[in-house]
Amino acid sequence: MSLKHAMLGFLSWQPHSGYDLKKQIGASYTHHWSGNNNQIYRTLVELHNEGLVTREIEHQDDSPSRKIYTITDAGRAELKAWAMSQPDLPEWKIPFLVQLAWTHDLNAEEMDALLAAYAEQLRMEVLMLREQVHRGTSAPDRSARESFIWHQMATHWLALYENELVWIRSLQGELHTQTKSEEDET
Repeated sequence: MSLKHAMLGFLSWQPHSGYDLKKQIGASYTHHWSGNNNQIYRTLVELHNEGLVTREIEHQDDSPSRKIYTITDAGRAELKAWAMSQPDLPEWKIPFLVQLAWTHDLNAEEMDALLAAYAEQLRMEVLMLREQVHRGTSAPDRSARESFIWHQMATHWLALYENELVWIRSLQGELHTQTKSEEDET
């Protein structure tokens, strides 16, 4: 994910502080990002220096002052150019598959426990995503098309997790059958 462009996208929706952007991106199922606060604030400084956002200081009586960032016309042009660029293929990074590849030394009970733990994580993620899809969590709602696209992105992520859960349960069943066959042979 291009953090710069994700931030411009959120700022095209409405002005945000760095803290608000971190919360929005962190809570979004469509903008997976596992970075730190420094990346957000460093990127905001870069966007400001490039003239893609403006910055206003908002003074608060009971809290420290906040910097509120707003996208500029140049920022909108940059976001549009990026949105029209050649899309990247998805980067399917599933760390569990690397872990699974090296489970040769696990006995049947250990393997079952590993698969069950992964299935449970997936089940919880599916429940959370279903709730987000149902609620229509915070997404821009500037047009019917935009609302439709955000809903479709959410259902896409839900389908990916549901498919992974189906696959892991199938794997569990097939491994149980294979283990039973091996036990019967001995």
